[in-house]
Amino acid sequence: MSSINKQAIQLSAEVPSDLGGQRLDQVAAQLFAEHSRSRLSAWIKEGLLTVDGAVLRPRDIVHGGARLELSAEQEAQGEWIAQNIELDIVYEDEQILVLDKPAGLVVHPAAGHADGTLLNALLHHVPDIVNVPRCGIVHRLDKDTTGLMVVAKTIEAQTRLVDQLQKRTVSRIYECIVIGVITAGGKIDAPIGRSSAQRQRMAVSDGGKPAVSHYRVLERFRSHTYTRVKLETGRTHQIRVHMSHVGYPLVGDPVYGGRFRIPPAASQTLVQSLKEFPRQALHARFLELDHPLTGQRMKWESPLPDDLVWLLTLLRQDREAFIG
Repeated sequence: MSSINKQAIQLSAEVPSDLGGQRLDQVAAQLFAEHSRSRLSAWIKEGLLTVDGAVLRPRDIVHGGARLELSAEQEAQGEWIAQNIELDIVYEDEQILVLDKPAGLVVHPAAGHADGTLLNALLHHVPDIVNVPRCGIVHRLDKDTTGLMVVAKTIEAQTRLVDQLQKRTVSRIYECIVIGVITAGGKIDAPIGRSSAQRQRMAVSDGGKPAVSHYRVLERFRSHTYTRVKLETGRTHQIRVHMSHVGYPLVGDPVYGGRFRIPPAASQTLVQSLKEFPRQALHARFLELDHPLTGQRMKWESPLPDDLVWLLTLLRQDREAFIG
């Protein structure tokens, strides 16, 4: 087991005149930008961030020339085992790591998956990441969804990536194969929350969090559509829930999938492949973001995995055999 790691944080700064007259939490967020405002507010409330030696409240006004002193500890977020699990890393520097996640890899330890996860692999690859909240994981992919993910290697990168995700400046584009023939692309603006019937499921519900997806047709087949989906928000199971909600569930989705749609007189190979497709047919194809340190816009593309390539090949053969 990794012991609970604690990283001492000692920072100080003088409030410049142009920030004078603002709330303490606002000033601290600008002077110590590598830490999130919520984390700084917590430290202020705990008396770990002082102004000229005095403990103030987050909403108290501070004046130019005041001295801010932060003396805190960043505690690792749990006890996890570092495991040597192979990662397909497509980009890495001192601040971030971009990887291509395979199907079957759980992102974060949870009940039933205490180890063998991406987080365990990250601890082995970047031991210091234990000091970053959630070991740098700022967004997730479902266990059986493949494709691109970015991980923050430092607290500063984590804070800035979370900020980009909240401001929706990170571009995440997925590709999937859905049941049904979509006539035209569209926008799905439907809030998502926990299903009241089954807690493990998500559902479109009035009391859910805002969720927006944009989809467009890449290729149509006799009973299926190869689709591209761009996320505006990042709710749990968002694409799977949204596409099912509009009547086009993903092939192979064990939770939100609809009944099998087999093209009439399809080959036995296609019928079997559709029935036995082992996961939701979903792949995180493109990722684009501003580098958290340099601000440079960066973009990555992940090729479609073999199982999706094979299914698309079979669907094309089927279409050509009947449509000609």
